[in-house]
Amino acid sequence: MRVLDAGCGRGRNLVFFLREGYEVLALDPDPAAIEAVRALARRLAPSLPEASFRQEAVDASSFPDGCADVVLSNAVLHFARDEAHFLAKLRGAWRLLMPGGLFFCRLASSIGMESLVRPLGGRRFRLPDGTERFLADEAFLVSLAAELGGALLDPIKTTVVQGQRCMTTWVLRKRSAGQLA
Repeated sequence: MRVLDAGCGRGRNLVFFLREGYEVLALDPDPAAIEAVRALARRLAPSLPEASFRQEAVDASSFPDGCADVVLSNAVLHFARDEAHFLAKLRGAWRLLMPGGLFFCRLASSIGMESLVRPLGGRRFRLPDGTERFLADEAFLVSLAAELGGALLDPIKTTVVQGQRCMTTWVLRKRSAGQLA
């Protein structure tokens, strides 16, 4: 199984996959993050080529369409500047997922603390922890799943992090062409 981490950071989400022999691909725009992931892979999965780990943005990835069975997007999308940037990052990650593949996304949302976030315009909010983020809500995620041709594999789940922010887990299966009808 090929797993792609779209916004891998320093690779914390990849340790298990590397240790267990999965074929791992990863991308991140930060050169230091990619070097850290390459070092991690050299230790845990030395047979993986360095080209599997690329310094690039998810919305401009050079990986081919449908190259992964699983795409992870963990704490990436809420850093979007605006809705157009969010959609570009989301569609970039989705493009990399093969039909029938699993998309696992964890992102900040307003779910569960709607009255505690301050709107800044364009789905950007100031959170109680003082940060500014692009926040999704349930209706937005459900509509995006339908637009992408994805089916929820699990109900949308949200964790309230000590009244400071909410992190939502959104898991989709990419429908194959035969399932779209």
